[in-house]
Amino acid sequence: METGVTSAHSTREGSAPEVLAVFLRLGLTCFGGPIAHLGYFRREFVERRHWLDDETFTDLVGLCQFLPGPASSQVGYSIGLLRAGWLGGLAAWCGFTLPSVLLLLSFAAIAPSLGGLVGGGLIHGLKLVAVAVVAQAVWDMARRLCPDQRRAAIALIAIGVLSILTTVYAQLIVIALGAVLGLAFCQTTTSSDASRVPRHTLEIRVSRTVGAVALILFCVLLFGLPALVRLHAGQALEVFNAFYRSGALVFGGGHVVLPLLQQQTVEAGLVSSNDFLAGYGAAQAVPGPLFTFAAFLGWTMTEAPNHWTGALLATVGIFLPGLLLVLAALPYWQALRDLPSMAALLAGVNAAVVGLLATALYSPVWTSAVLSELDFAIAAIGFFLLTRWKIPPLAVVALCALAGVAEVTLR
Repeated sequence: METGVTSAHSTREGSAPEVLAVFLRLGLTCFGGPIAHLGYFRREFVERRHWLDDETFTDLVGLCQFLPGPASSQVGYSIGLLRAGWLGGLAAWCGFTLPSVLLLLSFAAIAPSLGGLVGGGLIHGLKLVAVAVVAQAVWDMARRLCPDQRRAAIALIAIGVLSILTTVYAQLIVIALGAVLGLAFCQTTTSSDASRVPRHTLEIRVSRTVGAVALILFCVLLFGLPALVRLHAGQALEVFNAFYRSGALVFGGGHVVLPLLQQQTVEAGLVSSNDFLAGYGAAQAVPGPLFTFAAFLGWTMTEAPNHWTGALLATVGIFLPGLLLVLAALPYWQALRDLPSMAALLAGVNAAVVGLLATALYSPVWTSAVLSELDFAIAAIGFFLLTRWKIPPLAVVALCALAGVAEVTLR
């Protein structure tokens, strides 16, 4: 059957159930964030199963890190697409995503019953986990994405602009500003970086017709949904639009979705700040992509659609733009990635994203969680356990949650 997808590295055509089984196991065991997920993928699909070779895998990773969206989910979807066509891509996404979604929905369902000192302490401990995890993300991303003075300056400018602007478009303005500054000041930096990176040829081909349709659909939803929301088309469409825009504008990894989701949910009055940070902390304890935090938010929204309907709208909304962009970019990736102007633009955007996440570290994460010297100590210990001792995030979540319970109980 013609699917518009071909590959030179698939040793035999696979099936959607085969893809689902493999990705379901990965969805239950992949802890540690997107970089760790990509390590699991390489070991499983390049070294063990030989579904694709190292060069093709490297190019897939490069493409998905270039695009907005959840990189590990986009790579997984692409591998499923390569192995078993459209049903394989859907099976890969479902297998990798659903375990995390169901675990977070379970927590969302029992969270309202977590009353008393123990429940309050647990929620507070999860908020302190969020401080440690976001601080680690800022630290790691600053070292990786701002390695020189020019990109560090763009990050600082982003922080300054965000501290002044109060418009709901502040984050979009900062990302656009980062792109302009990157084009203006990062051309020579990115060209020297690129000269040290080996180039491979992407051996997965999606037809240009498929790519064009995916890009058109991405743009229609990105610009058409806000217009429909302004026409009061319904609360369900407004929820879908909020999560779709968050997924479409996330550069730099899963943690960067935090400020976008906070703006779309907490500031819009859909989710309380306490629930938001508690869910974000819980999301660190489950395997799979961090974007499944959206399912928790969809469930806990104060107004309908919430629970199952809200979780479905939020999950599909936040993942859909990233998957559409993968399909849109595959036919053109080889040419795009070699343009110095494109690399410079992306360098500026990534530097601005560091400033965006650093601002979110202060508000709402720090201001909502660190209320005393002991809170600061717990968050600092969690940060150093993650960054210096490389303790698994799941263990840090457990330690901070217990510390939160102990703190509230002993007051």
